[in-house]
Amino acid sequence: MTGPYANSSGARRPVVSVPRVACDAHMHVYDARFAFDGPMVDRGTAGDYLRIQYRLGTARTVVVTPRIYGTDNRVTLDAIERLGPDRTRGIAVLRPDVSDAQLQSMNDGGIRGIRFTLFTPERQVTDFTMVEPLAQRVHELGWHVQLHWTAAQIVDHAELLQRLPTTIVFDHLARLPVTDGIRHPVFDVVRRLLERDRAWIKLSGAYLDSQVGPEGGYRDLDDVARAWVRLAPERLVWGSDWPHSTEQTKPDDAELLDLLGRWADDEATRRRILVENPARLYDFPKTEGDIS
Repeated sequence: MTGPYANSSGARRPVVSVPRVACDAHMHVYDARFAFDGPMVDRGTAGDYLRIQYRLGTARTVVVTPRIYGTDNRVTLDAIERLGPDRTRGIAVLRPDVSDAQLQSMNDGGIRGIRFTLFTPERQVTDFTMVEPLAQRVHELGWHVQLHWTAAQIVDHAELLQRLPTTIVFDHLARLPVTDGIRHPVFDVVRRLLERDRAWIKLSGAYLDSQVGPEGGYRDLDDVARAWVRLAPERLVWGSDWPHSTEQTKPDDAELLDLLGRWADDEATRRRILVENPARLYDFPKTEGDIS
């Protein structure tokens, strides 16, 4: 059952300590003021998210353009303005025909990366052939490439990933299947990139691969998440994935944030994941709250 917060169950605050300038590094805005093609999420606007942000105690946000907007990133640029350009960044979806002037305008508007959502074939507006040429272009702006791919897709395109000049950000724990966990070949592919300071991982979307779900506290993801924390705590960020467009029953966003209490069991590491890492990855302005 959805609670008093839009697209979020429950009403409590997180139990885990949330630093003053903590960042939710993965969320989406759905706003019917902009043309869309696909299922609209009700009550998914930037204004609706502000209440989620207050509930979680986060201050910074990274807005990721949803699939229904194709390569029209106006909804994300508008959300950056509404949520505060000094504390909000965006991830765009682009095709190779984007002009240099458009790239510069988006950079000025707070975009810091591009996403390739190739996990499922439905309504794809990009493909694997576009990754490398676009990576070459956005690298000049200091942007990164964000990938929502299956574990098998990551393995199949390991050579491509090695060639990219940009930083690579893997969505949703790199989508390791819980049945294989760190034994899956994708773990070694991503590990090599992490060890070369080429990659980051988002600790997000726990409900996407967990087989035990909220009833089991998503505990079947613990081994994978803890492995990433042990391997590269300096290259992890956390995201809510609000408004959880894939889920009929909305998860509890406070519970999703509290997973960090199990996955990273010391406060210094959690602060790194919530504050210091996203400040570096997304180029947030330096503030007193960034300093330990």
